[in-house]
Amino acid sequence: MKAIVVTDQAAGTAGMKLVERHDPQAAINDVVVQVHASGFVPTELTWPSTWTDRVDRDRTPSIPGHELAGVITALGYGTTGLSVGQLVFGLADWYRDGTLAEYVAVEARNLAPLPGDVDFTVGASLPISGLTAWQGLFDHGRLRAGWSVLAHGAAGAVGSMVTQLAREAGAYVIGTGRSADRQKALDFGANEFVDLENDALEDIGGVDLVFDVIGGDIQKRSAGLIRTGGTLVTVVGPAEAQPANGLAVDFVVESDRAQLSE
Repeated sequence: MKAIVVTDQAAGTAGMKLVERHDPQAAINDVVVQVHASGFVPTELTWPSTWTDRVDRDRTPSIPGHELAGVITALGYGTTGLSVGQLVFGLADWYRDGTLAEYVAVEARNLAPLPGDVDFTVGASLPISGLTAWQGLFDHGRLRAGWSVLAHGAAGAVGSMVTQLAREAGAYVIGTGRSADRQKALDFGANEFVDLENDALEDIGGVDLVFDVIGGDIQKRSAGLIRTGGTLVTVVGPAEAQPANGLAVDFVVESDRAQLSE
């Protein structure tokens, strides 16, 4: 098969090469997927898991990319819940060869059926941003209907999913971003918008949940807006700010078939 590999972290994306690789084999509880679309995040080239395995051994040349949508071509021993020929989408393991290839071996539990009315490109764009938003809102933020949510970067990949899922759950969403992002954030469902370059963030008053994708000074200022019992959720590393009357939670997204399906 054809695949894109990386061998040199210092080279960045310039070091990515298209090569011929052996087709992957399905291990126990795996499936092999013919990749029709895949997602690549440039920051992957700074992640240790791109370059080493779980015990810190070099695993280059490695295939990056973790989001995918495609068709199952083979099942490993013990695999259940999926079948050959099925359309799927999901999130490949961080420490295994990824999705910038014609075929990829993935743990079956990391995939969900792709609905027939969702095309492959849309399916492959969803896993990281969708699961990040879902887990931040519901698993870590314990979102409830009627809460107010401050969604930073509301026009971006994660922020737009936060906005849509929070609105679906009955929350009042305040989106943030640059002035050029205003209409896009409102189109995604934000009830109102704060231009972080020109508006005073503190003017919005208190909120029940902050979803932070920025960090730094914005995170610290946002922590001061948390109402009693509320939560600041962040995906940019350990929280630098602790709300006076609530919690601060940082997390790394995990694959989850049930959440992908939902």
